Amino acid sequence: MTIKYLSTGNEACGEGAVRAGCRFYAGYPITPQNELTAYMSRRMEEEGGVFIQAESELAAINMVLGASAAGSRVFTSSSSPGVSLKQEGISYMAGCELPAVIANVMRGGPGLGNIDAAQGDYFQATKGGGHGDYRLLVLAPASVQEMFDFTYEAFSLADKYRNPVMILADGMIGQMMEPLEFKENIKPAGIIDKPWAMTGAKARKAQSIKSLVLGEGLLEKHNEHLQGKYALMGKKEVKTELYNTEGAEVMLVAYGLASRVARSCIDSLRKNGVKVGLVRPITLWPFPYKELSNFAKKGVKFLVVEMSAGQMLEDVRLTVQDDEKVSFLGHTGGGIPTEEEITLKIEQIRKR
Repeated sequence: MTIKYLSTGNEACGEGAVRAGCRFYAGYPITPQNELTAYMSRRMEEEGGVFIQAESELAAINMVLGASAAGSRVFTSSSSPGVSLKQEGISYMAGCELPAVIANVMRGGPGLGNIDAAQGDYFQATKGGGHGDYRLLVLAPASVQEMFDFTYEAFSLADKYRNPVMILADGMIGQMMEPLEFKENIKPAGIIDKPWAMTGAKARKAQSIKSLVLGEGLLEKHNEHLQGKYALMGKKEVKTELYNTEGAEVMLVAYGLASRVARSCIDSLRKNGVKVGLVRPITLWPFPYKELSNFAKKGVKFLVVEMSAGQMLEDVRLTVQDDEKVSFLGHTGGGIPTEEEITLKIEQIRKR
């Protein structure tokens, strides 16, 4: 039987976590993701799990670290400034190789900014917002359904690689309501044994989990191991949506809500014979460098559309290696690019 109902993106994210087998959530309220925290408070009680409204974001991420070390599937969520406060703990978890899922429902910044939808946390998520050489797998949903699907999948990825995974969505995706459906009997996927977990040392050798690695050369060896794992992620986990790319002369590159505006614009332009397509990175890290490079080799021009001052733009420029072929349209502080703006920019690119 399939369950179908209207849901907000925040609640869909929470339900995806529950259906994936999450039984521990710790968080601290912040707009525009408060519905997610409230939803988890109810669902954890219904499922016999643990919900903690921590005294701060710092406390929440360290509670998640501890529960993950004990072998649980763990989840936390916040919005931009709150995720900034979690960065030390996220780096610790990456160093300890502890799986977790972290949802960031972005708002405008920098600082406290405002509570409108934005995409200004791309650098923070994809370049390692905390200290040290580490990476997160970063999934960017563009719909309520994907908030469920990607969160559900994220727990399997986190366990597979023993690494934190981030769901990066803007505030609009978190707040909007759309149809959501999933199978009623859906079971947690990717369940694996965790012999490393801290479950007590009876009948086995004592072990520890730590990110403090002392001794000459030991930390470098640990980092080499981590970098090998990240390289494997880069080969195996790239996900991209290509939309109307066949024969495109101008390629839009956008994710999240911006990609929905871009798609609508493409539909209108294609009806008028304008050859334009969309590359939507689903994984922001690993980034789809290869896919973009293939289009660049064909002489395609690119228009990056973001709800930021231009952050993903840098990865596109790095891939294309020709700034003359890469244009940008962005809004900051909660502004959303419009179809009219995108259309005008495409006309300007085609005339060059």
